[in-house]
Amino acid sequence: MSNYVALSLELNLFFLRIMKEHSLFLESGFLAKEESLIKRSQRFRENFEQLLRETVSISNGAAGQSALDSHEIVTVYTKRAEEKTSSLTGISIDTEITAAEERLQSGCGARFGHSMHRSVHKLNRKAIRLVRGLIELKEDALRSVRNCDIFAFQYPLLIEHILREARLYGSFLVELEQRGSISRSCMRTTEMFWNQIMMEHAWFIRGLLDPCEEELFETADHIGKEFCKLLREAKEKECAAIGELAGRTIEQTKRIQEFKTAGTQGILNCEIQSMILPLLADHVLREANHYLRLLKEGCECPEGEISAA
Repeated sequence: MSNYVALSLELNLFFLRIMKEHSLFLESGFLAKEESLIKRSQRFRENFEQLLRETVSISNGAAGQSALDSHEIVTVYTKRAEEKTSSLTGISIDTEITAAEERLQSGCGARFGHSMHRSVHKLNRKAIRLVRGLIELKEDALRSVRNCDIFAFQYPLLIEHILREARLYGSFLVELEQRGSISRSCMRTTEMFWNQIMMEHAWFIRGLLDPCEEELFETADHIGKEFCKLLREAKEKECAAIGELAGRTIEQTKRIQEFKTAGTQGILNCEIQSMILPLLADHVLREANHYLRLLKEGCECPEGEISAA
């Protein structure tokens, strides 16, 4: 029971924030004439924000120390990035949730009773319904953009990218509710998924930089190519041989983490010219932090259950 509670809360603390920010990116990326899509995105942003607020309210003393230490839930830049993004877009963001997350402490092996189990079960069921609805919105948006029915300040690949993340989150929630845990499937699958995410992050950053940022463009391009190589090699290897790539994958993920950290600082301080929202910069940094934790824990615990998504 304790494992189910901790896994659920760690998963939701990470992904609910990711989903609410996806909704914000969609909302801010549609033209004013796409009123229906804007309103749908706004509703999902507000609903995910409310569910994240509920999650944070019951998470103190429940999440694992490694998840908190990884800075995948919030970083030192998140609150400032939210404030700046709200100012730039006019979209309201509840930064008190972030402040509460900054105060979270781990459970240190605490055990939880039936009341907590029921609360978490209810939370997961709400999240499943919300994610399914957001997946539909993303599918509608992607289809409309690809068919040239609408124009949006979003790459089609970016919408596909956030759609894949929502599907992953939804699959983990369903598994938690069915099994009470998340199985550690072949590490190859995890690495292939997140290597592709990191590769696409590099591509998006490259494409959203001002043309004058030649050095950053080249760095992003190089990082993207390195993840592309890792992805190709992972596809060619069997599960038993994937460990051979683990060291290189960790080093490359550390590199993109450092690149994103510097980029977040530069965007917040208006030292980098780009079309990247401050919250998007912090968002992709948190995902690198998350992947780095998964990689490190995967090397330490090759079998059993994963500690989060």
